[in-house]
Amino acid sequence: MDRRHFINAALAAAAGTAAGPGQPSAAQTGGKPKPEYYELRLYHLRRGPKVKLMNDFFRDVALPAMRRQNIGPVGVFDVTFGPDNPTLYMLIPHPSAEACATASARVNADAEYRKAGADFINRPAADPAYIRVESSLMVAFDGMPRLEVPAGAAQNKPRIFELRIYESHNKAANKKKIEMFNIGEIAIFRRTGLQPVFFGETLIGTRLPNLTYLLVFDDLEARTKNWARFAADPEWKTLSAKPGYTDAEIVSNISNVILRPAAYSQI
Repeated sequence: MDRRHFINAALAAAAGTAAGPGQPSAAQTGGKPKPEYYELRLYHLRRGPKVKLMNDFFRDVALPAMRRQNIGPVGVFDVTFGPDNPTLYMLIPHPSAEACATASARVNADAEYRKAGADFINRPAADPAYIRVESSLMVAFDGMPRLEVPAGAAQNKPRIFELRIYESHNKAANKKKIEMFNIGEIAIFRRTGLQPVFFGETLIGTRLPNLTYLLVFDDLEARTKNWARFAADPEWKTLSAKPGYTDAEIVSNISNVILRPAAYSQI
């Protein structure tokens, strides 16, 4: 079995598991949009010139090559508040497991990418561009099967993002939290001003089982205001107190990081 088929088989198995009992897989959704897949990469850097090197490579080489392969929109963000600063976050959506499995090979086969990025791609061990890369793979929730690009992204309007990860003590609890989002919490988010970019169930990554989502705000003041509105919402209070949906039953840890988009980010 070659690498592509191995990855596709692994993704198909993960996607089937992700659907869970009574929940349709992406292939079984009929007329509904099939959920996207998301790769989230964290490029851990050292302070200094390598930060500019990475941004230059992403802006001038990597994102144009991805665009030529119909990959995108791609988000690139740096850490405003959170651990491991400097770290560049890259969010890459894919329409299918197959597209995800072949994305790196398609980009690496691009002659223009190899030529323009030669200095970066072939850096010696004594002078690496980054320390290490972490990567996780997610599948979108049925309640939000497609990534939503913020309205101001095309004009690079000021905006901040909040990336949140909810861990659960087992897969059943993780599924219950995803169900909670699908049946009501996403709608409450939207109504109270918490604008989502994506919701994803993590298939491959660390700290499993977990789910990850990304919100966008005009600024930190808007973030504080809208989270307060959400917390005070009567519908949210009712839903979050319902047996089976309380945090004590289904969420064991929450972590978050505040991100700012790079000037060339497509999200």
